Amino acid sequence: MNFSFTDEQLALRDMVRKFAEKELKPYYTKWDREKKYPRHLHKKMGELGLIGMSTPVEKGGMGAPHVSEGIVCEEASRGDCALTMSVSVVGHLCGAIVSQGSEKIRKEFLEPFIAGDLIPAFAITEPGSGTDAVAMKSTAVKKGASYILNGEKAGITAMMDADFAMVFAKTDPAAGARGVSCFVVPTKYPGVTLSAYEDMGVRSVARGSIFMEDVEIPKDYLIGKEGTGFVMGMQGFDVSRILLALEAIAPAMLSLEETIEYTKQRHAFGRPIATFEGVSFPLVEHVSLLEAVRLLCYKGLWLRDQGQSSSAVAGMVKWMAPRFSTNAIRDCLVLHGHPGYTNEFPLEQRLRDVLAIEIADGTSQVSKLVALRELFGRDYLPYNYRNK
Repeated sequence: MNFSFTDEQLALRDMVRKFAEKELKPYYTKWDREKKYPRHLHKKMGELGLIGMSTPVEKGGMGAPHVSEGIVCEEASRGDCALTMSVSVVGHLCGAIVSQGSEKIRKEFLEPFIAGDLIPAFAITEPGSGTDAVAMKSTAVKKGASYILNGEKAGITAMMDADFAMVFAKTDPAAGARGVSCFVVPTKYPGVTLSAYEDMGVRSVARGSIFMEDVEIPKDYLIGKEGTGFVMGMQGFDVSRILLALEAIAPAMLSLEETIEYTKQRHAFGRPIATFEGVSFPLVEHVSLLEAVRLLCYKGLWLRDQGQSSSAVAGMVKWMAPRFSTNAIRDCLVLHGHPGYTNEFPLEQRLRDVLAIEIADGTSQVSKLVALRELFGRDYLPYNYRNK
């Protein structure tokens, strides 16, 4: 068993870490305060080949392993985990799903997205159906050479800055999950309205709602075949949830590294506070837990690269990583005393941003359901009993 990255992946890690240190980290709090999406950095990451990395070569991507995708997500998140949620996590979903569309879709949306010129949004959640996505109300009705979309999607990452959205809607409302299809919807189309949220975290990548009222799109904007959208989305989650876990772990580990150094310098009662077990032991515990989850993340990505299922691992790490990371960052903040509580330090922002990761792509409860399904079998899922 080999726990090492390849030489190429080590070079990739070093490159992204230097980029994050120079281009992302110094401005992390600035974009949050200004509530501004750094589109120029999104573009720069596209120029560096860091967007849609695992998209197949024949579809315009690099065909990189998912492990490499994880490395980029982890290292970029040391600089700005909010931007990484859009570029790497939503980016993976876009590459995985839009690449299954027609050549027209790939030319108009996928290729500019990979180049960093377009920002996507992943629109599946609705006000009344987050966890139970199949209960969505949005519809898409075929009309000649077009589809007419109606409905509302809520809580969508980067919605206010997105150039297009991958919208999931029912083409056959009576068919359940098999009646859900996925479409590309440009955000400037007639009938599309966006509404921003005032969130406590991830404020540079503004979440929002998209309202669609008789939005007419070409039939070519259907991704794949009718009825295949739900499966596309769930398969995408098997990787995106692992990327989100790494996105949570990275700022927590950085906070722990900073705090360990701080406790070596800070003195109380004539000695470094690092010598007090009440200070050092909790930091050791946090590093231990996060390193264990980090390794499980890379196991899941490796499994996917081997053509095996990563569903169980995705469910496990998606609930553990944000929970353990928020606990770690909180303790780091408290150990810094009042300065750690101010917005002059990034700790309070990291805490707010990582909390958002626990909700994205399914809450902890949803993640545990995913793991339950893989461990116990579908017959023991609670929603199998809804109609019994």
